Amino acid sequence: MNSTAILLGAIAGFTIFLGLPVAFLKNLNTRVQGFFTAMSTGILVFLLVEITSKVIDSIEDLTMSSLSGFPRWGDTIFYTFLFASGLFIGLTGLVWFEKLFIRPATDVELLPAQNARRVSMMIAMGIGLHNFSEGLAIGQAYSWGNTSLAWLLVIGFALHNATEGFGIVGPLSGHPVSWGFLAAMGLIGGGPTLLGSLIGSFWTLKPLEVFFLSLASGSILYVVGELLHLGRKLNMPICFNTLFMKMLSCTISPNRSSMLSQI
Repeated sequence: MNSTAILLGAIAGFTIFLGLPVAFLKNLNTRVQGFFTAMSTGILVFLLVEITSKVIDSIEDLTMSSLSGFPRWGDTIFYTFLFASGLFIGLTGLVWFEKLFIRPATDVELLPAQNARRVSMMIAMGIGLHNFSEGLAIGQAYSWGNTSLAWLLVIGFALHNATEGFGIVGPLSGHPVSWGFLAAMGLIGGGPTLLGSLIGSFWTLKPLEVFFLSLASGSILYVVGELLHLGRKLNMPICFNTLFMKMLSCTISPNRSSMLSQI
């Protein structure tokens, strides 16, 4: 077993635990809860734009190569299919998982705390899929012998993952929560980074990375819809939507930079 790859993945993935204790803040008014929910949504939209643009850029490069006369149309169609299927499975898979394992029968009304935990789990699963692809990138850089790039990715992803903890616990603000539940959410969200790093160090396969990035895009798209619904239930649509749109404008700014774009 590659202990170095495990160490790199652990450093990058488990900084997600740094933001989880925010869930223990009590007596939060509706405005503060709306802020945390909007911040959580903004983080996920940022991830959605970054992930999707990375996959689309790869497909665009293949398309331009094909148009230039290189025999790459087969690869272009294959990666486009991977992107579409991963997006569809990620989106519908969470719907199926939620109905089967999380959401009770339709005639049972969820308490606010139960609904908050449900959304938090969905966020952790979407982030976990995304972090698996990050781990693959770290493991592949290490397997190629590019140690400096591997550590650069680890540092960048570690700083980035520290903010994802806030995204997971955003819906939990003002609700009772246990350390056990937070630990489980941290493992679901951050653990796949370690797993991806270990797999990537032994097995380098570009289609696998593209497929998991597409899965993450679909799952995050579903969770963003859930968070927008939660924001409307806070009875502060103007405050929530204003803050969310400000975060969205910063996310899609043409001057933004990303570690993922350097992979």
